[in-house]
Amino acid sequence: MEETLHDITPTEARRRIAAGALLIDVRERDEWDDGHVAEARHLPLAELPDCMGTLPKECELIVLCHSGKRSARARAFLATQGYDRVYNLDGGMLAWVRDGLPVIT
Repeated sequence: MEETLHDITPTEARRRIAAGALLIDVRERDEWDDGHVAEARHLPLAELPDCMGTLPKECELIVLCHSGKRSARARAFLATQGYDRVYNLDGGMLAWVRDGLPVIT
């Protein structure tokens, strides 16, 4: 059986987003406002349990936060809710920016 829960690099995340994966940014509003990935959907970690019905189970989900810790918790939670293809962006926005990938403010 394929590993379904794991960390991916920003470059791999970008490739998967281009192929149709949904990027979920679980940071707080002020962090989002400071800069975010254009394709991301903002869904703060605290609101995740209330928004389960809005997330498609048929596509890959990539979760992102500042450094990768909150998104790892979000990934684990989504797995318990029946989401099979969930990935954590290893290093979060810090890694995304470090790799020179685009951010909008």
